[in-house]
Amino acid sequence: MLRVDDLIAELCLLPARVLRKRKRKEFQTVELLVRMDCEGCERRVKKALEDMKGVSSVEVDQKQNKVSVSGHVEAPEVVERLRRRAGKEAKPWPYVPYEVVPHPYAPGAYDKKAPPGYVRNVLDDPDAAPLVRASSMEERYTTAFSDDNPSSCA
Repeated sequence: MLRVDDLIAELCLLPARVLRKRKRKEFQTVELLVRMDCEGCERRVKKALEDMKGVSSVEVDQKQNKVSVSGHVEAPEVVERLRRRAGKEAKPWPYVPYEVVPHPYAPGAYDKKAPPGYVRNVLDDPDAAPLVRASSMEERYTTAFSDDNPSSCA
């Protein structure tokens, strides 16, 4: 017959893999581009994601085809769940706000399909990034005149 002291000693010696301690995923917001044609698609996407473990909120914007999922989830899990449960293909949200990109109307950044106020995220794309960044000559001319002090020259 085991005493309480012996039982506690045995439990302390068990390796962590047997106890299966899992590290909790960090809280994040996953933004996806999902094609939605009607309100039925919107409901199906929202319902598929609300029941997912770790999800705290789901925001669906049918007009922009954007789905934002907040919680302790990973992007690949959300994409797989949408594919299985809603039958929808999802891609990472490819757009950033207009103010983030230095030259939003450059050939690689401007996208006619982008929602209003957004342009394509070209800063992470190594092929298109040089097209969007300003050269040293452009920087010199754009900083020569300031909106704060229009009569000054650099």
